[in-house]
Amino acid sequence: MDHQERREVIAHALWRVVDQHGWTRATLREVAREAGVSLGQLQHYFVSRAAMLTFAMEFAADRTADRVAGGLAGLDQPPHPRDVLRVVLAEMLPLHPDARASSRMSAAYVLEALHDPALRRQVALGLRDGRAMIERLVRQAIAQGQIAPDSDPDIETDLILALTGFAPLLELEVIEPQAALAAIDQHLSRLFTEASSPRPRQGRAVTSA
Repeated sequence: MDHQERREVIAHALWRVVDQHGWTRATLREVAREAGVSLGQLQHYFVSRAAMLTFAMEFAADRTADRVAGGLAGLDQPPHPRDVLRVVLAEMLPLHPDARASSRMSAAYVLEALHDPALRRQVALGLRDGRAMIERLVRQAIAQGQIAPDSDPDIETDLILALTGFAPLLELEVIEPQAALAAIDQHLSRLFTEASSPRPRQGRAVTSA
């Protein structure tokens, strides 16, 4: 097993510990036990829990990107921006085991970043990159006449990202997956059908919220 493969094995072990027991149990020793390696071996790859978590999140982001790419491949080409956003949002929610593990890791990552300045900057950069990707899709749709031309791309981007807030509601079984997907579909339908009947920005933002 080469260096990268060993790191990925450890990342998967961290996912399992967080998924089954929560972030507080994700110590270096516990993850080493779950990965089937000694503590010394694990520390050869990751000198701290923050370093291990950072790699696990980068690996999770790659897995999520692969799932999104797979979903987009099944759409008409070129895909409609509405369908792209639907695939992205669905994969960011804990709707199946792999996405659930990524969602719980992400929550742990943000929580750890609140108390680690270096990690905080890194997490914020990743979130800004994700937001920029959504904003590009929104601006593209406005330019192509698929979203009302008087829409505010910043507000619409933030409203779309707010839909990822369903994650804790799904995790705690406050709502069902079908309800989250229905809300996503309704919001995107409203956003993309308003191109034919534009309304003032303030009224649209209130309605979407």
